[in-house]
Amino acid sequence: MKKAALTYHYPTALTIAGSDSCGGAGIQADLKTFSALGVYGASVITSVTAQNTQGVRGIQAISPEIVKGQLDAVFEDLNIDAVKTGMLHNRETVHLVAEAIKLYHPRWLVVDPVMISTSGSRLLQNDAIELIISELFPLASLLTPNLDEASFLTDMEIQSTTDMEKAGMRMLDFGCEAVLIKGGHLDSLYMVDLLCLKGQDSPLRLLSERIDTPNTHGTGCTLSSAITAGLASGKNLVQAVTDGKEYISTALRTGADVYIGGGHGGVNHFFAPKVLRKIKRTEI
Repeated sequence: MKKAALTYHYPTALTIAGSDSCGGAGIQADLKTFSALGVYGASVITSVTAQNTQGVRGIQAISPEIVKGQLDAVFEDLNIDAVKTGMLHNRETVHLVAEAIKLYHPRWLVVDPVMISTSGSRLLQNDAIELIISELFPLASLLTPNLDEASFLTDMEIQSTTDMEKAGMRMLDFGCEAVLIKGGHLDSLYMVDLLCLKGQDSPLRLLSERIDTPNTHGTGCTLSSAITAGLASGKNLVQAVTDGKEYISTALRTGADVYIGGGHGGVNHFFAPKVLRKIKRTEI
């Protein structure tokens, strides 16, 4: 049988994060999002959690040897167009991920600084925080903190969009190219996110409707993954963020009335799945 010519490749994104046993966040949400947006997804699992829609019951970190093995195996073989990080959990994993990014030089790195779950469980060990700031943030194309994470990282109380802007500009000093501060916890009629870009004096304001639903588990993971998928597909940063916001808003709205467990269920990732796109390899 004649061997087929390998003429095409898929836009490919890598998620480096923890596993969520109830499927709404973490690796599972990331891969669902990549698939829904027509992007091939690869993964490096940093930890395994026992959790459901009501909370996290336990976390077990993957050994450093296996984390490094996953990183090398994926980067050495696949053409990775964009990377996102989620729950890294401990300093050993943070260091390994930062070293891999410096070694393999992916075009885009989206860092979701996952620290505390929606239910209040701590997902990043205290001694890893300083390392993620010093080693990983300077490598990032984009940071995507929620208000609690932005407040913690900047030592600021954030109660308004003015506070959000100050925090975002302060976080640019960590060395990243851009910061998307998610304002979902603000008491406002609309959801307001601010995209702060290095070299620009004022942020881009992104508004979306506030959706009444308990199904908000994994919204941060899903948004950062949607942005990563957009970057892997060839979009610029602003377009990827704008389209990612539209995707998560629709995923929330179309899954608002669905029962998924007794707590915070996941969003509807597959409201309008796209075909996995093939690209001529000469376009790489």
